[in-house]
Amino acid sequence: MLQVSNVTKKYGKTVACDQISFTLDPGSVTVLLGPNGAGKSTLMKAIIGFLRYSGEITVAGIPNKTTDARRLLGYIPEMPSLYPNLTVSEHMEFLARAYRLENYKPWAEELFERFELTDKKKKFGDELSKGMQQKLNICLGLLPRPKMLLLDEPMIGLDPHAIKELKSMMEEMRAAGCTTLVSTHIIDSVDMLWDRTLIMQGGSVRANVTKSELDGSGKTLEELFFAVTENGGSGEA
Repeated sequence: MLQVSNVTKKYGKTVACDQISFTLDPGSVTVLLGPNGAGKSTLMKAIIGFLRYSGEITVAGIPNKTTDARRLLGYIPEMPSLYPNLTVSEHMEFLARAYRLENYKPWAEELFERFELTDKKKKFGDELSKGMQQKLNICLGLLPRPKMLLLDEPMIGLDPHAIKELKSMMEEMRAAGCTTLVSTHIIDSVDMLWDRTLIMQGGSVRANVTKSELDGSGKTLEELFFAVTENGGSGEA
């Protein structure tokens, strides 16, 4: 579903991503781990098409910056960027019109219910708490029912109920064939949910391991993470 080939991104002399390559299968959940400054957010923004980079990224065989590829992609950024003069409902309507979604309202209502925003539909974006803004941020990312979903630190600021619902939603989307890439530095937030992990450090992918491979090694995800990021490990499970 997602093919990343030799992707490099530099900011001046600083190499944020260095010759990164990997493939994600349809209907899989991949967790992108790494300490702060590892290059995770840069890689996510390159995949969604926000940055210039060298290399190649395709979604279902389509170059990621094309309109056809962007119709397949959903993105939930770390920091919500809402319109202060639009209500919660108007944010969803705006996105639905941008994606030319039809009959989206029942799905929008279900998202509002699951993320406890039903009684906030008439509130403006700048009237919401940070946690409520993140919930709306998630609903906006899920509204188009993307085939490939990118989540950048999605659980920061969420209450336990919202975290439970987001994890349930990810499992439902996986069952429906959606490919998900979750970037985080909080290992506990995604443990037991993933099919593959990519561990980044210093702009490079230092480990690319499936859950079955890790389970067979007898290591935990936390043990693998620290072996790679603190001991200079090779990333082999």
